[in-house]
Amino acid sequence: MAGEGDLKVLGVWTSPFVIRVRVALNLKGLPYEYVEEDLGNKSALLLSSNPVHKAVPVFIHGDRAVNESQIIVQYIDEVWPAGAGGRPAVLPSDPYERAMARFWAAFVDDKVGSAWTGMLFKCRNEEERAEAVARAQDALETLEGAFKECSNQGNKPFFGGDGIGLVDVVLGGYLGWFGVVNRIIGRRLIDPARTPLLAAWEDRFRAADAVKGVVPEDVDRMLVFLEKLRTLGPYKPE
Repeated sequence: MAGEGDLKVLGVWTSPFVIRVRVALNLKGLPYEYVEEDLGNKSALLLSSNPVHKAVPVFIHGDRAVNESQIIVQYIDEVWPAGAGGRPAVLPSDPYERAMARFWAAFVDDKVGSAWTGMLFKCRNEEERAEAVARAQDALETLEGAFKECSNQGNKPFFGGDGIGLVDVVLGGYLGWFGVVNRIIGRRLIDPARTPLLAAWEDRFRAADAVKGVVPEDVDRMLVFLEKLRTLGPYKPE
């Protein structure tokens, strides 16, 4: 097994999927090298490390590459388990709670993620964007109920309870782009009036040490990058 110093992440700074990997590594206190990729001119290392999808993120541990963000996060949690060096757990130890965390993480990518691509990349007019926003808000209202259940009626700060867990990491990866959506639609997507628990969660997640400097906050810069992404052709999640 390679040592802790042999870690590398190939990514793009705006990618929700890359962000969740970087947050997981930060939670574990693991030093790693971050390599920014150019999606218009992908590196030989990226193409050889992920020959199936040719997409970021790629997590390189020694001479082994791991792909797909949720798989990477779970890999990190297994290789560097809770307790060693005071590291927190990303997934709960209880099998049922672990299954529920995986369920809600999959829900985020299926419902919130698909609405996100619709809002920013697939909408041809304002009517289609409004429909995608409505889908996102419906999914977020469902997550409001999930958070209430996972956090002991809102008495815990995160989906993972006292600390950031898998669902927090997966949903939190989208928050930079939610800032862009907020600018476009003129209101907050995670609406404190409709989803007060999630709104408070968002503020706590953004303030966490493992998240600072990873979730983008410069909306103007992200809007410029959005236009660059659109010039690359039909968007597929990276």
